[in-house]
Amino acid sequence: MTINEDGVTRIEDVFEVSAPITGKLERLGFEVGDLVEKGQKIAVVRPVDPPMRDARTRRELEAALKAARAGIALGEAEVARSEAAVRFSSLDLARQKTLAKQRIISERVLQQAELELDTRNAQLRQAKANLEFRKREFESAQARVLEPSAALTGRAESQCCVDVLAPSSGALLKLFGESERVVQAGTKLVEIGDRSKIEIVADLLSEDAVKAKAGDLVWIENWGGPEKLRAKVKRIDPSGFMKVSALGIEEQRVNTIIQITEPRKNWVRLGHDFRVYVRIVIWRSETALRIPVSALFRRGNDWAVFVMEGERAVERKVEIGHRSETHAEVTSGLQEGQIVVLHPSDRISDQTRIEKRS
Repeated sequence: MTINEDGVTRIEDVFEVSAPITGKLERLGFEVGDLVEKGQKIAVVRPVDPPMRDARTRRELEAALKAARAGIALGEAEVARSEAAVRFSSLDLARQKTLAKQRIISERVLQQAELELDTRNAQLRQAKANLEFRKREFESAQARVLEPSAALTGRAESQCCVDVLAPSSGALLKLFGESERVVQAGTKLVEIGDRSKIEIVADLLSEDAVKAKAGDLVWIENWGGPEKLRAKVKRIDPSGFMKVSALGIEEQRVNTIIQITEPRKNWVRLGHDFRVYVRIVIWRSETALRIPVSALFRRGNDWAVFVMEGERAVERKVEIGHRSETHAEVTSGLQEGQIVVLHPSDRISDQTRIEKRS
């Protein structure tokens, strides 16, 4: 007894590689199916080119550059003035120390001279720091004046671009665009997966899913190969989902994961997202008596069949056990080897004369 359903193959672990930053993605040098190694560079993202400037913006930036250059000259003058003040305060302190040794001036006057020198040194450090600040402002103004075509020149590779590396070894399953383009952070670039690790997903009706269990035998058919493949149920998801059938009927479905147990050489051409047909064996018996379901018909609340005895059709009440789409298990009412009538019409009744077709 089997549960039959369409299934789709998928690689167990599919890695989606996304852009780490917003920028301009260089053209990908790969094709779908190419093999990559873990850590291999698969894409490069570089900064977006600066926008073009109009005449007004260009003049504003040039004026800011001139102002920054003038600020450097002003800072240099402040440093020179502070250095001169320090030299003067140093000489004055030396004179005050000489007079203090001769007790011509008081200790307070000497302390004021020392304080004056300390103040001048602090002003010199402030002037030098201000000069460095103005130099950095000048460099910033210079960078803003650069034309877009020259903005990225002269940079080291590590400063210019971000390499996107493969998180795992495998084949490229999908490329989300190959041409150079601007991408936002998080934009999908490629999908990578190991084609040797394939599983099958079949969405079973919820009432069928409760009949199956992990480890059940599965036969894979209509996959394109000459022979059906042996597999087993790996897992049944604990939650279902609603799906609308082709007839517009809402159905509750449950994803059932199936693992192929055949050697890979027997299904090496199976890939990601391939359609297959699965038969999940939920019950089987080597000694069960079975008949085609086309021989069964209802008689009240019971099942019945027509058995050929001699040249007559004899109606027999039967009890049915397990049942599949094509056959049913007979638990009582028939014996092995008896001939039954398939697809009995309303013209056949008990003791109707019939003949066997070859």
